Amino acid sequence: MKTKNQKRTPRHTQRLPRGPHGGIELLLIHGVEDLGHQGDVVEVRPGYALNFLLPQGMATLASDHHKRMVDKHRTKLQSLEKAQQADLRKRAVEISKQSVTIEANATGDGHLYGSVGAPEIVAALKKNSVDLKVDQIRLEGLLKELGLYTVKFRLASEVEGELKVWVVPSVGE
Repeated sequence: MKTKNQKRTPRHTQRLPRGPHGGIELLLIHGVEDLGHQGDVVEVRPGYALNFLLPQGMATLASDHHKRMVDKHRTKLQSLEKAQQADLRKRAVEISKQSVTIEANATGDGHLYGSVGAPEIVAALKKNSVDLKVDQIRLEGLLKELGLYTVKFRLASEVEGELKVWVVPSVGE
């Protein structure tokens, strides 16, 4: 029985497999950027595992059974991943062909009163039936002047592309 001064360890962290560095060992069901690819066994902190990877269905416990299953199906997983990468590369080429025009209020010498960022670029792409998320747009800084910009985007860790963004003065000017 525990006394008042002893800390209780939560039950769910006691059952999770620990790695050599004290983190939780998980098997990735889906590739996670900056962590690993599908089928990799990774070691993460308990909070990241319990609050993000496991609830989102991106990972499962790295049991011996799951490891054997992945080893058994590794070639199938690799072929599926290659097919997915090929589809994403095709999509990146299609998006790279796009040119987006964004109207913004500007001074007479071309300086914007505000700035153009990733949300405005995503909204302009949606008008062209291209669906990207704000975190997929890679800006080095906000666009603060009129002109033509080359903006990078990332669909996956190995699939990137560039698109042209025109920032033009609003019609009323």
